[in-house]
Amino acid sequence: MANSLLNRGGHADSAEMSFIDHLEALRWHIIRSVIAIVIVAGVIFYYHEWVFDYIIAGPINPDFVSYTALCKFSHWLHTDALCLNGINIKMQTTTYGGQFLGSISMALVGGVIGAFPYIFWEFWRFVRPALKPKELRNTQFIIFWVSFFFFLGAAFGYFVLGPFTFNFLASFNIGGSGLLVTQPTLDDYLDNLTNIILGCGLAFELPVLASVLTRIGLITPMLLRSSRKYAIVVILIVSAVITPSPDWISQLIVFTPLFLLYQLSIIVSARVYKRDQEEEKKEWE
Repeated sequence: MANSLLNRGGHADSAEMSFIDHLEALRWHIIRSVIAIVIVAGVIFYYHEWVFDYIIAGPINPDFVSYTALCKFSHWLHTDALCLNGINIKMQTTTYGGQFLGSISMALVGGVIGAFPYIFWEFWRFVRPALKPKELRNTQFIIFWVSFFFFLGAAFGYFVLGPFTFNFLASFNIGGSGLLVTQPTLDDYLDNLTNIILGCGLAFELPVLASVLTRIGLITPMLLRSSRKYAIVVILIVSAVITPSPDWISQLIVFTPLFLLYQLSIIVSARVYKRDQEEEKKEWE
């Protein structure tokens, strides 16, 4: 359709119609993504009681799988530092519609997470035609890798960072008089859990981002190596932002995988850079 519009003469009208065509295409990509989110959210809302009891409330249940696994790992290290006891508190809602609105919020966030591969696929279908052949090299598995690192980060936030964060926040006391009691609301818990899961999911995209930026020539592995000390400072700041609790243990738990991901990004960038250099050399020959 864009080609036929370009053949009508008049560069201004053609460019305007081409821009409108792009907006129309973007609108349909967004609509299909929203439909996917609504479908997944509808399933979650239908089973909202089971989802809340066994998934959403998992990090604050004493019998959560992470507590058992971390304690066994801690005993293997001959220490009890990683043994967490779970959280013995009850949440509350302060409005009549609090639980209903909370279930909708839970379903929508779950819909975004569950439909993430499809959402990115729609985004990739929209962006791909605008990329150059050089930028499209070796991108046939990009949807898999983007989804893999996102779910890896989300799992890290849910199974590792979440339990540490909620344990710290629930057990922290501002004073010893016993005048204050922690009684979190459902919205507060859902907001914290969402920030942890989505924050870690997006932060774990660092190797994919390094590959893309190297391929389009914005960064090089030499730049990443020389910027390592600055990256450590940035990662510490990101760790503090992602982690709702201010304790150094939780921030170290976030910092360690992010720093390892930065190191992996250097390796990925080096491989992409080397491959691009070899291909450019062959073209000149």
